[in-house]
Amino acid sequence: MSLQDFKVLTFDVVGTLIDFEGGMLAYLRSAVPDTRVSDDEFLAAYRSARADGNAGWYPDDLERCWHVIAPKLGLPDTDALAQGLRDSVAQWPAFPDSVEALKRLHKRFKLVTMTNAQHWALAHFDKTLGSPFDMLLSCDDALCEKPDARYFAYARGRFEGAWGYKQADNLHVAQSQYHDIGISKELGIATCWIERRHAQKGSGGTIESKRTEPDYHFRTLAELADAVDAGR
Repeated sequence: MSLQDFKVLTFDVVGTLIDFEGGMLAYLRSAVPDTRVSDDEFLAAYRSARADGNAGWYPDDLERCWHVIAPKLGLPDTDALAQGLRDSVAQWPAFPDSVEALKRLHKRFKLVTMTNAQHWALAHFDKTLGSPFDMLLSCDDALCEKPDARYFAYARGRFEGAWGYKQADNLHVAQSQYHDIGISKELGIATCWIERRHAQKGSGGTIESKRTEPDYHFRTLAELADAVDAGR
């Protein structure tokens, strides 16, 4: 099936379009400038906190994460710093290729977010990305988080109701093997893995999981847009 045959692209946002790792690390360096905690140490501690079974809605949960991370890494453990991490979401950057690639993809497809972020955060991300989406879906809408299969069923119902597109018309585009790629393949949804950490070791701030082979695999969103334009 050619990429051009799809009608609607659903997107993970945090980690696929928005550089949450870079955003959190920028906050760390600004808030605690004298820390000797390395990038990898902070991201590993964050990943562990998000997977510890006590996670709440994201990114409000970043406040709790700071209080878990700080004692482990010798960082100041204050409510102000914890809230600052949560509030830093508004400044998290897009990946360098995201805005232009989304503009190109929007010429051919309906674009829909499927983010585990709450709607208040999605509003910031949408603005950062140039507001290219035809439909904004958040965990507040689905009342669950990926990899819960109910989120995918909810999204399908929304875009089918809006435009009449079926599951076969949908390509799900994401970075996280844990939250997106594995469950998408299990559900029979065509998947496109954007391997943002292709040049880095480990999974960074993303929860680790076994690797599932996607239907399409690119290192950047720009590569996906190039493939679409080339008729692949």
